[in-house]
Amino acid sequence: MKLGFVVNPFAGIGGPVALKGSDGKATVELALSRGAELLAEKRAAIAMQKISPEDCEMTIYTAEDSMGENVLRAQGLPCERIYKAGDSLSATDTKNVIRLFVEKEVDLIVFAGGDGTARDVLDAMVEVVGGDNTPAIPVIGIPAGVKIHSAVYATTPVHAGELIDLILSGEAVSLHEAQVMDLDEDAFREGRVNARCYGYLSVPVDDTRMQLSKQGGLNHHEIAVQEIAADIIETMEPDVFYLIGSGSTTAEIMSQLSLPNTLLGIDIVYNQELIASDVDEQTILKTINNHPAKIVVTIIGGQGHVFGRGNQQISARVIRQVTGCKRLQSSTDDDAQSKAPMGIQRGIIIIATNEKLRSLDKRPMIVDTGDVDLDEQLAGLYPVITGYQQKTLYRLN
Repeated sequence: MKLGFVVNPFAGIGGPVALKGSDGKATVELALSRGAELLAEKRAAIAMQKISPEDCEMTIYTAEDSMGENVLRAQGLPCERIYKAGDSLSATDTKNVIRLFVEKEVDLIVFAGGDGTARDVLDAMVEVVGGDNTPAIPVIGIPAGVKIHSAVYATTPVHAGELIDLILSGEAVSLHEAQVMDLDEDAFREGRVNARCYGYLSVPVDDTRMQLSKQGGLNHHEIAVQEIAADIIETMEPDVFYLIGSGSTTAEIMSQLSLPNTLLGIDIVYNQELIASDVDEQTILKTINNHPAKIVVTIIGGQGHVFGRGNQQISARVIRQVTGCKRLQSSTDDDAQSKAPMGIQRGIIIIATNEKLRSLDKRPMIVDTGDVDLDEQLAGLYPVITGYQQKTLYRLN
């Protein structure tokens, strides 16, 4: 079996520094100037840790260094380097690698990135194959970007790795066409979501491991959102920082407080006054500075993500500081595991309309912070606020 593996090393670089995207050389340079970290390789490594090379015969084609080879070598996975990029990486390099994968007639393409990377993959495959049909080679996206609306990505890097391993070990997996979404980053930074279907790629059918295209709330009722906001405001504690997450549901809280709101960013409220707007990870950490704080977030309709999609400013470091959740010494530390959920729930407030919960079709809410240990500790039943003094218990992860 032949597998093509490529990483967009700059994917997701703009998230923690509140740039709401990573597309374009100027955005990458600005993110780096703000101290952003390159996290795409780490997320790709989480996925590839699930691969068991001894269980299957395969050839892995990849690109040099940070575009894939580093991850595979670190995991002890044999690979053949077929592409060397120049000094300045760009979308052109991703497309060049994908073209080579198609020419090599790989059986599966695995790529780590965001919606921009998915568009690059589609463009390159269509260019080689020609015509308007969906490219035949199946793909699995490892989520590493800021905006991941496309349904070609697994819900988490761990789930991506599990799927890849199933396929490589000979498991029969059905395929279907999934949307690649095109989101206008400039409009996104201005607080407007302008998304359209860019095309389709073939992906495994797996409702648990593969995410759906992002949806708006189904039969969204404005009254329900207003009641949720009223409940949050009434229960706000004095001298506690509130990190108000992105989205129209959380925006209603700011509206009822008569405060300016960053629809697609993170704002900090203290004693019902706006302290900081559109903050990045470092600003959050410096502002709360181990002071009592709570995180208010909603879920993405249809997908179910709570953290890791468009709100990477609320990073694993931020969540740990807010919740007091310590890194476990061992995954078998039952005592620590049993204590984690209650402490976490005191610091994380999840809000959503009942319609949005129903849109998940009984699938759990998802966190994908990039810290697998934390993601496991976050798992459990959470009281989701669905109206005024109304809560629905719903499972996360």
